[in-house]
Amino acid sequence: MYTFGKQERLCSTKLTDALFRTGHKFMVFPYSVHWMLCPPGTLPPGTPAQVLIATSKKKFHHAVDRNRVKRLTRECYRLHKPQLYHTLTARNLTITLALNYIHNEIFDYQKLDQKVGRIVETLIQQIESQPPQPDNQAS
Repeated sequence: MYTFGKQERLCSTKLTDALFRTGHKFMVFPYSVHWMLCPPGTLPPGTPAQVLIATSKKKFHHAVDRNRVKRLTRECYRLHKPQLYHTLTARNLTITLALNYIHNEIFDYQKLDQKVGRIVETLIQQIESQPPQPDNQAS
C-alpha cells in the first residue's frame, strides 16, 4: 500500500490535457493542485488514482533541485496516499491528480509532509462533496 509504482504515475497526454482543461483546482502553498474524476475503466485496474508531480524549470534552473523537489513530494504522497485510496475505493471512484510545486525555494521534508497531508485531506473533502457519478456501464 505504501508503494508508488509505474501504474500510479500519470503519463497519458490525453488525461493530462483533460485534467488541466476541465479539472478542479485548489492551492496549498507551495503546491498548486489539479484533480479530476475519471470515468470508470479509464485508469488501469486496481489503480484508484494517477499522479503527476511537476516543478518549474523557471523556478529551479538546476535539474538536481527539480529532482529533489519531485523526490520529496513523491515520498510524502506515498506515505499519505492510503487515506486517499480508502476514500476512493469506498466510493468506487478514480481520479487523476497533478501536484505542481510553485515556490522558488525547497522546503524541508517535515514541512512538505505537512503540506501533502493537508492536500490529501482537502482532496478527500472535495471528493466527498461531489455528487455521486452515474454508472455508464449499463449502456
